[in-house]
Amino acid sequence: MVTSTSSVATATQVYPIFVKAAPDAIWAAITQPEFSQQYFYGARIQNTAERHVVRGPDGSDWGDAPMFEFDPPRRLAYAWKSTWDPSTADEPASRVTWQIDLQDGGYSLLTVLHDQLEQSPKTAAGVAGVGWMLVLSGLKTLLETGKPLGE
Repeated sequence: MVTSTSSVATATQVYPIFVKAAPDAIWAAITQPEFSQQYFYGARIQNTAERHVVRGPDGSDWGDAPMFEFDPPRRLAYAWKSTWDPSTADEPASRVTWQIDLQDGGYSLLTVLHDQLEQSPKTAAGVAGVGWMLVLSGLKTLLETGKPLGE
């Protein structure tokens, strides 16, 4: 379990989850805005080899950051800034990495690593635990049932 009791605990956050889906399906869900808006707080997220672009549910600009790794359908890493929240918008960028590993049995291990949070304590606290777990639970539900979480 990830805690937010100290900056050491939140500087690197790791979230593994098993998803009954092929890596290609997970890749589509984490790179295409029509998927992300169904599980990522309504945000339309587009990940390309060059950029990580986020638009809020109302179309507002929630960020445009560099892509560090783009290796379909296995690995994706980009800069992260919580610009939608004024209390975190001025903190330095951190990094989010998505690792997708096919498992025997037709499912995948999806691991999200959010690190480089040492200088961004408010961001670290905001995404810790429930923040990322709601996103990942929503992604898993969408891929496994075809419906967003809560429907």
